[in-house]
Amino acid sequence: QDTFERVFTAGGLRGLPWFVLAGNHDHAGNVTAQLAYSHRSPRWHFPHPYYSLRLRVPGSNATARLLLLDTVLLCGGTEDFGAGSPPAGPADAAAAAAQLAWLRARLAAAARDRFVLVAGHYPVWSVAEHGPTACLLRLLRPLLRRHRVTAYLCGHDHNLQYLEEDGVGYVVSGAGNFMEPTQRHGGAVPPGSLRFFYGAPESPGGFAHLRLEPHAATVTFLEATGRVLYRVALPPR
Repeated sequence: QDTFERVFTAGGLRGLPWFVLAGNHDHAGNVTAQLAYSHRSPRWHFPHPYYSLRLRVPGSNATARLLLLDTVLLCGGTEDFGAGSPPAGPADAAAAAAQLAWLRARLAAAARDRFVLVAGHYPVWSVAEHGPTACLLRLLRPLLRRHRVTAYLCGHDHNLQYLEEDGVGYVVSGAGNFMEPTQRHGGAVPPGSLRFFYGAPESPGGFAHLRLEPHAATVTFLEATGRVLYRVALPPR
């Protein structure tokens, strides 16, 4: 109630479905309870730690595929605040392997989808406090490139970022609570890949909005005031 039902109460939000995935703070709590909450709230959708959605692109017969991952199960847990440490490896190697096999199969099956979006908590690329996630660079990045994924969506670092490498967009949207300005890992991403960064500590926060249209998937970064910070149009596959 305190973090969801009585927070997102604006009229435009009440009827929207919320497709949920877990991050490291969720795993420090009770993910099983969050999964079960899908049976109590009509707008909370969290059927499995990782799952697939097929979306109709408005104004066309085209489809888009959204694959939601549990990157903590895949790579392990980590401390979020301060420098912390990178994920130390999955607690259950067999479960991590099963999720990776599932992802490979779903990406292969999405060959005809006009857009493919993959979402997880940890970033693949990030210039901020936590930086790139070595586990995802090793396991996920090759799949994103091979299957021409439109974009990878994540959080974890508390700012807004857009990076692009080999035609794959990397959206970091972790500014719903507070913002951090550091770019301490700026040298750890491919040269020229960072296209946008916003982490002003005095900002009221912000988020990324993604709109699917037949000709493009448009990502718009907005501040909580409604101010547009950056916009990029990603082409169909």
